[in-house]
Amino acid sequence: MFTGIVEEVGTLRRVRPGAESVVLDIGASKVTEDAAVGDSILTDGVCLTITALHTDGFTADAMPETVRRTTLSDRRPGDRLNLERALTLNARLGGHLVSGHVDGVGTVTSVTPEDNALLVTIDAPAAVAQVTVDQGSVAVDGVSLTVVSVGDGRIRVSLIPHTAAITTLRRLSAGSRVNLEADLIAKYVYAFVAGRKPDDGLTWEKLAEAGF
Repeated sequence: MFTGIVEEVGTLRRVRPGAESVVLDIGASKVTEDAAVGDSILTDGVCLTITALHTDGFTADAMPETVRRTTLSDRRPGDRLNLERALTLNARLGGHLVSGHVDGVGTVTSVTPEDNALLVTIDAPAAVAQVTVDQGSVAVDGVSLTVVSVGDGRIRVSLIPHTAAITTLRRLSAGSRVNLEADLIAKYVYAFVAGRKPDDGLTWEKLAEAGF
């Protein structure tokens, strides 16, 4: 489990493609300080397991299912990656609960400056858009962001200067593909209520009936 608060931006040094999988060699320092083989690192929103540790980074495998569901197949040596170690029980939850299990890939349609912020509009797959609400949370390439608005299959998020400065999101432009993970609690609530009444759809009244 993670928080979506990026600890370090690492560098993809090498990619070894398999038939449908990839092995990633990532340069990093902070996230490997107390790491061990078998630990999880949130890598651009994808939970990857460390398979080898180096003095200046780590190696991780991405299985075919992970490659299919994320943007990892787009990544090339030299690309920068948002990294975060797994959450510990005594850590502050500064973002929101992020599992590192990507729900789908979105496409940026616009990036618009607004005073000190950047407004980013993303075409989102239904698995993300249908469980996302205004002022809710979404993880974009592993970064916990507050949703400004959602509608017509698009979500809009706003980046404060600090977030833009310490993550890769400042490089987003129209056409960029991003890993999206919807709010974990929202997904479970949606699945629970939709599972009870699959033919009627989800409404605020049904959420109230279910105790939410």
